[in-house]
Amino acid sequence: MERDATAARAGVADADGRATIGGDGAAPHPTGLRAVAAADSATWGAVVVGGGVAGLVAARELARAGVAVLVLERGPAPGGAVGAHEVAGLTLDTGAESFATRGGSVAELAGELGLAARVVLPEPLGAWVQLPGLAGPLPRAGHLGIPADPWAEDVRRTIGRAGALRASLDRVLPAWWAPRGDGATLGALVRVRFGRRVLDRLVRPVVAGVMAADPDDLAADAASPGLRAALAREGSLGGAVRSLRALAPAGSAVASFDGGMHVLVDALVADVVAHGGVVRTRADVTAVRGVGAGGTEVTGTNALDPDPSATRGRGVTSGGDAGSGGTAFEVALRGEPPVTTERLVLATPAAPELLAAGLAPGLAGHRPDPGADVVLATLVLDAPELDAAPRGTGVLVTPDVPGVRAKALTHASAKWAWVARAAGPGRHVVRLSYGVADRPAGTVADDPRDLDPAALTTLALRDAATLLGVPLRPEQVLGTARVAWSQSLPRPSAGHRDVVTRVRVAVEELPGLAVCGAWVAGNGLASVVPDARRAARSLLGNGLPEKA
Repeated sequence: MERDATAARAGVADADGRATIGGDGAAPHPTGLRAVAAADSATWGAVVVGGGVAGLVAARELARAGVAVLVLERGPAPGGAVGAHEVAGLTLDTGAESFATRGGSVAELAGELGLAARVVLPEPLGAWVQLPGLAGPLPRAGHLGIPADPWAEDVRRTIGRAGALRASLDRVLPAWWAPRGDGATLGALVRVRFGRRVLDRLVRPVVAGVMAADPDDLAADAASPGLRAALAREGSLGGAVRSLRALAPAGSAVASFDGGMHVLVDALVADVVAHGGVVRTRADVTAVRGVGAGGTEVTGTNALDPDPSATRGRGVTSGGDAGSGGTAFEVALRGEPPVTTERLVLATPAAPELLAAGLAPGLAGHRPDPGADVVLATLVLDAPELDAAPRGTGVLVTPDVPGVRAKALTHASAKWAWVARAAGPGRHVVRLSYGVADRPAGTVADDPRDLDPAALTTLALRDAATLLGVPLRPEQVLGTARVAWSQSLPRPSAGHRDVVTRVRVAVEELPGLAVCGAWVAGNGLASVVPDARRAARSLLGNGLPEKA
């Protein structure tokens, strides 16, 4: 049952009742709404487990529909992989620094939040790839590194004449000359149509940078939905790339916000709070269970059936029908009393584990791909020699480059005008990404997770100098920061997609339950935002909820 006085309890709080919007400290939320103590209410119209962007988008949909929403985030701040920190006096992104513009879903959300005027596009400088002994531009007319024209000057410069000749076979090979079946990988598709040079010099580093995965481990249909269908339709892989690019909206493929991606999180939290919701951090959810009329426990009718293609019924309890309107969910929290709700959104990659413990036992043993751990090292440099942006907006690195540990470098002050303005003349911001999985044994001596700040700064400065082709000295470093992301980029492998299918099937038979997040929708806000909206709206039915 929902309460009338939602506004009286609205705010942002951690598990001790301290306001925590935007960071670790006790700074109050700018709306001035009070923080909420843990015991403020035990019953909510909806509970969202996970306060990343997906969870916040779902919570906003529910709150704007009049539902009293509680968001439970385990970490010290909402936003998930989108956040902010201060480096050398500059407020910079800690994680995601852009969003894909495809579909328009993020831009639409930004408009609703009053952020349309703050959407910015990157500088049109292009990016590069670092190969052993060679640095070359990435194709501007490409898709996941797959070039539309292998003879384009920027492509030929990187793959060479021999690579362009081999890739030209794509134009004469029949469309059916390609790997078949649902498990056909992106790597195999590119290798067959364009050859190894395109795969190794262009596609592999792009996919590693974007998805933290190897194209030989990714199903083509998961990595690029529609690519194989376009190949069949157009008759060549190059034609398929041109077709997909033609379907995309005009303009840059990515965008961001003036001030950083974190302004989106701030706006989402503020809107949830303004509509009576509560966002709590440091709230560790340990279990969820369904409770029917009379306290009977709810599971799915086929919860023990491991076959995701099996015919499904609606959820049942041990003593009644879960679809009868008497179902509630109990959410257990570490060190404090549980909360109950009629609507539950699991916006966390821990969802399969939480479901397997009670609501869907058939998910036991099925876990989503954990993804690769990533360490980001940000350097603020006094380096006028970088004013010319020698590698455009950044560099992707193939794993076999000797002496370089980073898998990517973003020249943020060359890529984003707002960063350049904030940094000032002659000062530059570069961010290096260090993957700690799937690197060849013996490639490097140090795991970046184990390095102390000084050692990581030394490594990052050395890698930056190599990748940018400009000598850089320690005395030029004005500030540094280290951010470690654990399991933030799930790889859409066949096994991962199977788990997602099983979870979605299990959720369908449990009314009042929804899941969302990058682990189920795919990486990137362009996938996460519309999926989170759909998840929330599935819990609203055809009308607004009744107020108690």
